[in-house]
Amino acid sequence: MSRTRAQSSRVVVIGAGIVGCSLADELTARGWAEVTVLEQGPLPAPGGSTSHAPGLVFQTGPSKTMTGFAAYTVRKFRSLETDGLPCFLPVGGLEIATTEARWADLHRKAGLAASWGVRGELLTPHRCRQLWPMLDETRLHGGFHTPDDGLARAVPACRAQIARAERRGARFLERHTVTGIEREGGQVTAVVTDRGTFPADHVVSAAGFWGPVIGAMAGVDVPLLPLAHQYARTAPLPGLDGSRGEASRPILRFQDRDLYFREHADPAGGRIGIGSYAHRPMPVDPFTVPAFDAVPVMPSSLPFTPQDFAPSWQDSVGLLPALAGSRIEEGFNGVFSFTPDGMPLLGESRRLRGFWLAEAVWVTHSAGAAKAVAEWMTDGRPAVDIHECDLSRFEDAQRSPAYIADRGARNFIEVYDVIHPLQPMDQPRPLRTSPFYPRQQELGAYFLEGGGWERPHWYEANAPLAAAVELPERDAWSARYWSPIAAAEARATREGVALYDMTPLRRLEVTGPGALDFLQHMTTNNLRKKPGAVTYTLLLDGTGGIRSDLTVARLAPDRFQIGANSPADLDWLLRHAPAGVHLRDITPGTCCIGVWGPLARDLVQPLTRDDFSHQGFGYFRAKETYLGHVPVTAMRLSYVGELGWELYTTADLGLRLWDTLWAAGREHGVIAAGRSAFNSLRLEKGYRAWGADMTDEHTPYEAGVGFAVRKDKDFVGREALEALPSPSRRLTPLLLDDPAAVVLGKEPVHVAGTPAGYVTSAAYGYTLGRCIAYAWLPPLATGTGVDIEYFGEKVPATVADEPLFDPKMTHILR
Repeated sequence: MSRTRAQSSRVVVIGAGIVGCSLADELTARGWAEVTVLEQGPLPAPGGSTSHAPGLVFQTGPSKTMTGFAAYTVRKFRSLETDGLPCFLPVGGLEIATTEARWADLHRKAGLAASWGVRGELLTPHRCRQLWPMLDETRLHGGFHTPDDGLARAVPACRAQIARAERRGARFLERHTVTGIEREGGQVTAVVTDRGTFPADHVVSAAGFWGPVIGAMAGVDVPLLPLAHQYARTAPLPGLDGSRGEASRPILRFQDRDLYFREHADPAGGRIGIGSYAHRPMPVDPFTVPAFDAVPVMPSSLPFTPQDFAPSWQDSVGLLPALAGSRIEEGFNGVFSFTPDGMPLLGESRRLRGFWLAEAVWVTHSAGAAKAVAEWMTDGRPAVDIHECDLSRFEDAQRSPAYIADRGARNFIEVYDVIHPLQPMDQPRPLRTSPFYPRQQELGAYFLEGGGWERPHWYEANAPLAAAVELPERDAWSARYWSPIAAAEARATREGVALYDMTPLRRLEVTGPGALDFLQHMTTNNLRKKPGAVTYTLLLDGTGGIRSDLTVARLAPDRFQIGANSPADLDWLLRHAPAGVHLRDITPGTCCIGVWGPLARDLVQPLTRDDFSHQGFGYFRAKETYLGHVPVTAMRLSYVGELGWELYTTADLGLRLWDTLWAAGREHGVIAAGRSAFNSLRLEKGYRAWGADMTDEHTPYEAGVGFAVRKDKDFVGREALEALPSPSRRLTPLLLDDPAAVVLGKEPVHVAGTPAGYVTSAAYGYTLGRCIAYAWLPPLATGTGVDIEYFGEKVPATVADEPLFDPKMTHILR
């Protein structure tokens, strides 16, 4: 949207909590002149989560996006004042470890901080006690101090942003309860309240845990679960007199017991605030939350349940012995929002144009998330990658109320747990299984989960093969969710033939007389080829950023099959599809087996009358044929760097396809192989994974996929690409120098002793005998030495040429 158009568009924001106030401020700063914020409660503390939030802002976490949101929140709130008092208290943060596992995790967290540009330092127990004198340092292994973290004074920050937005023309109307969302022709038109109707071109739901209620009025599902979280304050304690302001000590997190602590200093007697995630999940039905005037305190503040807090009080006294002489004087169970993956819900609904979500955002990330939505509404996209927060990211199977309840409650339980990058949730599983699932169970598949799918990572049936593979011993962290069997499966793929379950790969069908012209315009590579051609191509946004990468097979003049990455790809294409072009997700009704290895042709050719020779079935070609009794769409592609095919059929014939290939492969020593081997093999070939190695923050030339861009045709993002300067960063392949060293991803990379980038994907290259890491770094010459920080240790690595394996493509083009 142009800024001129923005100035004349009517925006109604529902909710004047910290997100709604931040969004109004961000929009009016960008020239939006007609902004109305509706709030059902009184201002400036209307009774939602913002009104009771303790205000902790810890920036560092596994998500680069969320760290960026928190960092912007810190910068913005530090610049705000209300009544001469600051809206942010830069007291810093201190996470302490009372177990070896947590101490190791704090080293990993220090690496994440360095990757994302957050200042942090690991401290001895004595230094921790100097920052928090009440600590029993004999219980500590150490701590992680982040001096730029602190406390957001949420209600004053709302007041400050309300005042700025009002000076630019925004209206904030309290005591207006939304009762309906009007729409016409798939476009939002107005918000109805108990005090009148407000015409709107854009409506943003920033209603917090009432989000599902507002969404239901608009016909848009909002997959979040409100849960209550306990917060208590002690009686006044000696030494906390408020002479240095509201708080001076760092926020203290005792994550080994799911606790955090902050000061509430006051001249009349300071107290310690204690927040606990250690209790049972307490879900709240947002449709039954009473109105502001129908509750004794506020709708988001439920009565304190002392019996739930009792174990946390004992843990608090154990860590801070001075509390033994005190007591809990007051407390409440405060309601806030959790989603199935713990991330926010941001973006515009495709089902109702002009209806936006800015939901499941905590105070920590509030200003950053609001800025991203304001940029999106103004410029057509946020300035940072937000695919982890995009409201379209969930599968249909992940949107049921039961799934949202199960995963939301689990996210509450695990909020302070040490979580491995590969660690799946336990429930509800299994949810989505391929037709091959029974055979995989028979082979002893070890399943992890992604997108609701059960995904084999290795097979215990291949354990005898692992006995012949010599591997360095792994550290405990990298050995979790890993098996040496993966090495045997990778070797078998390189030397024989293996079957890979590729069913979770998203498949879209595009049909209609305008399908070719539509896809030509939406993607970067040339698709104007004869039926039977398969093309690797990119989806870009208007700035030249990589929204996704696709494989597009032209199966008929007006019929294409697309291999995509996420539900957001379908959402993006549907938003742009003209009349006469039809798109549908065919993933649930189909399945896919990857047959790869030097003996792949020996296995497949006897099953079909079609010519599967290199001359008869070239690389990046597709055929619709039969293998035995099974109709398949065969595509000669290889994500593992070996000869082979992706074989697609309908789900009802999937098990027959597996059995057909398995029986034919016995004489060739066929095995089933999992994603652990798959990831190793794809990194040896340098194949990118969208969402990990590249996102819309990156351009094709930075990411090393410029070969998929054809500038002799028109496509979305072309003009932006032509205006870009030479890349100042590149996705860079690294080989770790020590054959025994392993990293997993997101670690900082040091160049000449200074953090200069971070690892995206990493895996041990079993063919190469070294761990491979791809990283975003400034342009570096091949052979340059760098260091990857892994749990506080500097691991030497060297910039390498790619592809690391089979640069002449002799393994694929057999």
